[in-house]
Amino acid sequence: MVPSLVKPISLLFIALFNSILGLSVLFPILAPLGRELGFTELQVGMFSTAYALMQFLISPYWGRKSERIGRKPVMLTGILGFAITFFLFAVAAELGMRGVLPRLTVFALMLVARLLGGTFSSATLPTAQAYVADVTGRADRTSGMAVIGAAFGLGVIFGPGIGAALSHVSLLAPVYFSSAVALLNALFVWWKLPEPKSHVEAREPTPLSLRDARVWPLLAVGLVATLASVAMEQTIAFYFQDRLHLDAAHTPRPVGEALVAYGLVAVFVQGYLIRRFKWPPLVLLKSGIPIALAGFVAFVFAKGFTGLTIALVLQGLGQGLAMPGVTAALSLAVGDDEQGAVAGLNSSSQAFGRMLGPLVGTGLYELHPEYPYALSAALLAMVLVFLFASRRVREAVRS
Repeated sequence: MVPSLVKPISLLFIALFNSILGLSVLFPILAPLGRELGFTELQVGMFSTAYALMQFLISPYWGRKSERIGRKPVMLTGILGFAITFFLFAVAAELGMRGVLPRLTVFALMLVARLLGGTFSSATLPTAQAYVADVTGRADRTSGMAVIGAAFGLGVIFGPGIGAALSHVSLLAPVYFSSAVALLNALFVWWKLPEPKSHVEAREPTPLSLRDARVWPLLAVGLVATLASVAMEQTIAFYFQDRLHLDAAHTPRPVGEALVAYGLVAVFVQGYLIRRFKWPPLVLLKSGIPIALAGFVAFVFAKGFTGLTIALVLQGLGQGLAMPGVTAALSLAVGDDEQGAVAGLNSSSQAFGRMLGPLVGTGLYELHPEYPYALSAALLAMVLVFLFASRRVREAVRS
């Protein structure tokens, strides 16, 4: 990466780190908060499904809009929307915990807040991916996209720990914190993040079809890998609580500690290894998917805190390698005037996985705690077969 591009990438990294920090603060507390409010595991999973549903539907729109009006205005819209809707989510939960509103009304209000949150926050990731494409050359595209993953990983390191610590104040303190962080992040983006010069000079965006042979195989790989990961993420707090025989008050700490280890691995892989060695997308997928698969198998047999954490770290290592491979390959497969469109499709396909993952994961968890992890392992096994058997997907990844 040329030196003149380091500053915009660094500023984007800070903005994304702040965004995922606000989101990951909630990871250790959503499950115990849901149980505290009297919701079932499936109802808690519906919060994430609603969020992802709107990301699935709206991400392509934001990607195309960022081509027309600029990356920075769209990113600001997403971050501000995150701040407002998370505050509404916290207020609805507060009313439920105080007994002001009946349980079903509280659930409906919290669900609406998540739907609105997904609508606005879906602007952030596709715009960030298009931003990276704007400020990197094709030779640096994979390492540039790894910056996004590293920001996510670093956010996951600090977010769950902060969430677990704030949960000692109250289960809703982390939600208010998330809203405040997002508001400060919007001020940072407005003040510091420049609009990419290459986008300012760009032509009218070229339409990009979901059925385009250059992208659909990679979108399918990203969708399935995301679904497998999210099915785990949405049940991990329940799994820790039940495996370690904890109550709601004592669950956030071990979950937060394990997720810190998960985030450290992701930051090391995406912030150092991928950027240092500049592995091509095919190498990232061929190495990352089997490692993530091993992590899911380990979950099935893990009993204590150490075993659960090792399984989580393995999954994080594999996911940290595979997902930048998908994102970089998609960016390299299309032209410069299609970056916003392909980033929107990528975010939409992964959002579809995030939409299905909570329902599948929590639904299977109610049948048997190991089922979500067995399913995730099976899904990744199918991705491996698809990767090695399909000539089209291999050609797409090599592009």
